[in-house]
Amino acid sequence: MRKFPPKQKFLEALTAIADHHVQMGDHQATVRSSNNAKLYTVTWDKDTYHSNDNATYWQGYAGYPVLAVLMLQHRLPLDRTIADQFKDVNWHDLNLKYHRNYQKAADAVIIDRGLDHDEIWVAVDDLYDDLKSLPLTLKRLRISHK
Repeated sequence: MRKFPPKQKFLEALTAIADHHVQMGDHQATVRSSNNAKLYTVTWDKDTYHSNDNATYWQGYAGYPVLAVLMLQHRLPLDRTIADQFKDVNWHDLNLKYHRNYQKAADAVIIDRGLDHDEIWVAVDDLYDDLKSLPLTLKRLRISHK
């Protein structure tokens, strides 16, 4: 049975894109974390994606690095206007502050920035549904970056 990420992870992916933290190659991308402390690698071959981010590696669902790559590959829709609204969010610190309650962290950003709550979550729900329709296989990638 395939697992799916918490919906808030799409917002982390949008931040990575808005902050230019994703460097795309032909079959590999690197994605820097929101606090610049970690560098993740995502590789792909057709519908099989490998990543060493914590969510993909340990939880078995597409973490934000994989989601960002899928958006930049146009396999998932990318709304640059919404992405820009999440520029410069330090998700690492927020997730620690809210004890990994991703919903509270996301809501704090939305409220703090005065964003349209309904617009954001409709867009995220659409991304989530689109992800469900993709025939993806996720696998662990054993590469370590500092």
